[in-house]
Amino acid sequence: MKRKNKFSMPVKYLLLILSSICIFLCILSFTDLSAAPYLKNITGYVLVPSQQGLNHIGQWFSEKADNLEQLKEVMAENEALRKQNNALMEENSRLALERTELEELRQIYKLDETYDYPKIMAKVIGKDPGNWFQIFQIDKGSADGIKVDMNVISGNGLVGIVTSVSEHSAVVRSIIDDSSNVSAEFSLTSDICNVAGDLSLMNEGKIRVEDISKDAGVEPGNTVVTSHISTKFLPGILIGYVSDISIDANNLTKSGYVTPVVDFEHLTYVLVITELKQK
Repeated sequence: MKRKNKFSMPVKYLLLILSSICIFLCILSFTDLSAAPYLKNITGYVLVPSQQGLNHIGQWFSEKADNLEQLKEVMAENEALRKQNNALMEENSRLALERTELEELRQIYKLDETYDYPKIMAKVIGKDPGNWFQIFQIDKGSADGIKVDMNVISGNGLVGIVTSVSEHSAVVRSIIDDSSNVSAEFSLTSDICNVAGDLSLMNEGKIRVEDISKDAGVEPGNTVVTSHISTKFLPGILIGYVSDISIDANNLTKSGYVTPVVDFEHLTYVLVITELKQK
């Protein structure tokens, strides 16, 4: 017994039927459906939800596109602000350095007028490790007339002394170095003393003053300058101010501390006095 063939329809006829239905429904949407309530109901149940769904989908994609565009704009603005901020930070750093350097040069100029000695300005180009400028190198040497034992000043007073010289550079040992000793005196009383470097005291901002006569009328705040009897330092160069004074255990001398007038943590420019002390 033969099987019955299943019903089949060519695809082109199926597509034609569906297209006709769509055209029919579109025509109905423009006609008065009051005479055919059932068709109106079909249209309401089928077309309206579909249209609303499509509207929601379109709105969702539109919002996402707008959000993406806003995100791109915000990211571009942030990148521009970041670059601008970096540029401003660099500019502020540069201006701060220039302001500091200008202030140092102003102090150097005032110092040059204070002491009536021939001088040459030099820039610090190197130093020993650590926070303090106890041993450092300058960019002037024998070719510029620099010699060993020339006095070096900066800020408001004495920095140290030249210890070695090459053709285009020199090494300076400052008065805060442990091996430094400066013959000094108190400008008010002319009593002689010795200012001894001590790096361990620099965190407290002071150095030692020793070998003071017991009878010297020295008090805190008195000015300490280089002595006229020093073999290497020219007389009258300001060193600092007495911060403390007491009688030694031997009951024969006094000692204490001096606050230097030079900032030994920040040195950029110095003046080298090109006149040597006459021995």
